[in-house]
Amino acid sequence: MIEVILLERVEQLGMLGSVVKVRPGYARNYLLPQKKALRATKANLEYFEKQRNQLEAHNAEMRSGAEADAKKISGINIVVIRQASEMGALYGSVSSRDIAEAAKEQGTKLERNKIDIGEPIKTLGLFKVKVKLHPEVIVDITVNVARTEEEAKVQAEKKAAPAQKAAPEAVAEPEAFVAEAGEETAAEEKPAKKARAPKKKAAKAEGEEEAVAG
Repeated sequence: MIEVILLERVEQLGMLGSVVKVRPGYARNYLLPQKKALRATKANLEYFEKQRNQLEAHNAEMRSGAEADAKKISGINIVVIRQASEMGALYGSVSSRDIAEAAKEQGTKLERNKIDIGEPIKTLGLFKVKVKLHPEVIVDITVNVARTEEEAKVQAEKKAAPAQKAAPEAVAEPEAFVAEAGEETAAEEKPAKKARAPKKKAAKAEGEEEAVAG
C-alpha cells in the first residue's frame, strides 16, 4: 500500500486534501495519470498546502458548473434503438459510447467518459444510468433500449402508468364469532328437546292407564 493526497473527491476514498492508502496498481494506473492524486511525499505535501486554497476554489467553480448542467439532464430519457430477439436479448450490446451518441442525436450533450454504465446493456428495457458530471455531482438518466421508436414509447408509458389497486377481498368471519354462534344455536336447541320429553312421558303414562283399565 502507498499513501497519496487526493486532489478531488474520489468515491469510497475521501475528499480533496485527504491522505489515503491505496494499492500501488490503483494509484499508478488510475489516480496518478488522471491527476486525481499525488504521491504523499514530503515535497508534495508542502506543495499541496501552498496550493490548497487555489485547488479548493477551482473545485468549487467546477462543482457549480456541474450543478447547473445537472438541472438540465437529471431524469432525461435517452432512446437507443437496437435489434433484438423475440426474448429481448440484443444482437450486441449498448455501451457508454452508444448512449452518448444517442443523446447527441436527441439534442443532449453527454460526455462518454462521464457516463457510468457499469456493464454493457444486453437486453431491451429501461435502465437507470449514472452520469458523473463532477466528483460531487452525480445524476441519474433513463436509457430506453427498444427495437423501434413505437416500442420505446410503449415501454416508457408502461412504466409511467400507475399500478392498479387490487379489489378488496371479502373479510373472513372470525373463528371466535363462528364458535359463539354455534354455541348459541346449540343452546337454543337443547330447551326444545327438554320440552318434548314430558310429552313422551305423558303418553307412556296414558298407555299404562289404558292397559290397567282393560
